[in-house]
This record gives sequence, C-alpha cells and structure tokens, in this order.
Amino acid sequence: SEQHLRHVEKDVLIPKIMREKARERCSEQVQDFTKCCKESGMLMVVKCRKENSALKECLTSYYTDPAFYEECKMEYLKEREEFRKTGIPTKKRLQKLPTSM
Repeated sequence: SEQHLRHVEKDVLIPKIMREKARERCSEQVQDFTKCCKESGMLMVVKCRKENSALKECLTSYYTDPAFYEECKMEYLKEREEFRKTGIPTKKRLQKLPTSM
C-alpha cells in the first residue's frame, strides 16, 4: 500500500504541490499580473484583464494536465517515503501534516 493515497493527499497535498510548481512555471505571467496590479491600483480589475487571462490560462493548462498531476504525485510519494524512512521532513509542506489523518 506504499502507493495508496489518502483523501487528504489526493485532494489537498498533491494539488498544493501542483499549485506551487505551476506558479513557478508560470512565473512570467505571475510577474506581469503582479506588476499590472501594482501599477493600476483600484482599477486593476479593468486594466489587468489581459494579464489575468494569460495567468489563468497558463495555470489551468498545468492543473488539467494528467501528466503534470502524475509528476507531482510521484514527487509527493517520494517525499512521503523519505519521511517514513528517516522521520525527517524533506520540505516544509511535510512538516504541516496533521497526525490525525
């Protein structure tokens, strides 16, 4: 059952890894949107539509990619396995796991 995933792992922890990695891979769009928001102030909703759309499109392309999910799942399983062997979290996200799962 080394590959078995609990509900919280499938629905919370792996998607969290996906969000982190997608934001890294879409960093150009994140920067463009952030810059636009800072420059536009209260008008950002209107002025930053193009940047927001580009960012959403980039992130969604990763969130809906089954291969990307598998990549993140394997990364999670590797971290979990290492934690189970050593008791030492490899990254901060494993330190936040509640023990009552």
